[in-house]
Amino acid sequence: MMKRTARRTLLASAVAAALTAPAAHATVGYFQHGYGDRAKAMGGAGIAYPQDAIAAATNPAGMVLVGDRMDFGVGVFRPVRDATVSGNSHPLLGTANNGSYDLNNDQNFPLAHFGYNRMMSPNLSFGVSIYGNGGMNTSYEGKSIPLFAGSTGVAQGVDLAQLFVAPTVAWKFNDRHAFGLSLVLAYQRFKANGLAGFRDGDANGVPDNIFTIDNTKLTNNGYDTSTGAGVRIGWIGQLTPRVSMGLTYASKTFMSKFDKYKGLFAEGGDFDIPANYGIGFAFKATERTTIALDVMRILYSGVNSVGNPGPASVSDAQTRRLGQSDGMGFGWDDVTAVKLGVAHQYSGRLTLRAGFTYNTQPIPSSEVMFNSLAPGVIQKHLTFGATWKLNNGGELTVSYFHAFEEDVSGNWPATFGGGRETLSMYQDAIGISYGMPIK
Repeated sequence: MMKRTARRTLLASAVAAALTAPAAHATVGYFQHGYGDRAKAMGGAGIAYPQDAIAAATNPAGMVLVGDRMDFGVGVFRPVRDATVSGNSHPLLGTANNGSYDLNNDQNFPLAHFGYNRMMSPNLSFGVSIYGNGGMNTSYEGKSIPLFAGSTGVAQGVDLAQLFVAPTVAWKFNDRHAFGLSLVLAYQRFKANGLAGFRDGDANGVPDNIFTIDNTKLTNNGYDTSTGAGVRIGWIGQLTPRVSMGLTYASKTFMSKFDKYKGLFAEGGDFDIPANYGIGFAFKATERTTIALDVMRILYSGVNSVGNPGPASVSDAQTRRLGQSDGMGFGWDDVTAVKLGVAHQYSGRLTLRAGFTYNTQPIPSSEVMFNSLAPGVIQKHLTFGATWKLNNGGELTVSYFHAFEEDVSGNWPATFGGGRETLSMYQDAIGISYGMPIK
C-alpha cells in the first residue's frame, strides 16, 4: 500500500512538472530533435527503436514494445540568438534599423516530459506520453528593430510554447509486427510584444491598420492560449533478427484560434501544428550495440501562419495584411531531418549513447526580415548520453546536445529600405530522467 501511494504521488508530481514547464525549443524548426532523454541522446532517432514510455511522441507502436513502465525527466535548454542589420536606408527611419541585436533577454528554459505505459495483456498496451514543443521565442534585450517596434519603442519579442498529451493504445499482431494509435491533445500559448510598427502610421508613413486586419489584436496583449487535437499512427516490424523498421505519421493538429492575435497570424489568429511523417530503421550490430536511423518530414508550409511568405514590399504587405487567410507569415519551408544514433551496452548497468541530427533549413534567405521574430535556423545537433541501472531496478538517464551555430543571411525588401540581415543561433541543453518498471 505504501509503495502504491508513493508511486501515485510520484506520478502526480511528474505530470505537474510536465504541465507547468513546456519546452521552449527551436531545433528542427520549432519541433524538438527528439523526445525523451534516451532518444535525444541518440540524435532523436526512435521510430524503429523505442526505449521508454515517451515513445508515443515519435511512434505510438513502440509503447507495446517497452512494457510496463513509467518515465519522467527535467532539464534546461539554452539558446543563443542574434540578428544584425546593415545597409538599410528606410524612407522614414533612415539608418535607424541598422545594428546588432541581442535576442537573449530570456535565455534559460525549463524542460519536462512524462510517460506511463501499462500492458493490458501480453499483446496490448495503454499509456500516455506528455511532451512539449516550442521555440518561436525571442526577447530583444535593450535595442529593438525600429521598423517592428514603431513609435512605442516597446521591446520586441514573441513566445510560443506547445504541450502535448498523447493517450496511446498499441498492440502486437504477432511477434514481428506492432501497431499504435495516439490521440494527440494539444495546448499552446503565445504572446507578442513590440510589433506596433505594423499598425503605427507614425512609424511607417501610412494610415494605421493598413498592414493588419485588426490593430488591437496585433501586439502587446499578453498571453493567449489555444487547444486542439490530432492523431498519430505508427508501425514497427521486425524484418530480420537484427533489423527492425518503423513508420509514423501525425496529422495536422487543428487548434482553436489565438483571438488576442487575430491581427497577427493568418486566418484570423489560426496557428495549427503541422503534419509530419517519418521512416526509421534499427540495426543490432552486435549483441551490445544498436544503430538507429530516422528520416522525418515536417510540413510547415501546410500552416498558413508559418508557411505564408513574409512581405515582399510595402504594397505586398498592404495587400496580404496580417490576419488574412493569405496574410503575411514567416515563409518557412518544409523540413527534412535525418537522425543517426548509436546505443552501446557497456556493462550490465551502463548504456552509452551518441548521435547526430541534420535538418534542412526552414528559413529561406528571402524571409530573414520577418524571421527576426523567430530565427529557428538550427540545422546540426551533436548528442550524447548514458543510462545507469540502479540497485532498486530504476534507471537514471542523462542527455546533452549541442546545436552548432548556424547563420542565415538575406536582403530586406527594397521598399522597406533594403540592406541585409543575418540571423544567428546556437544551443545547448542538458536533461536528466528517471525510469522504472511498474507492477
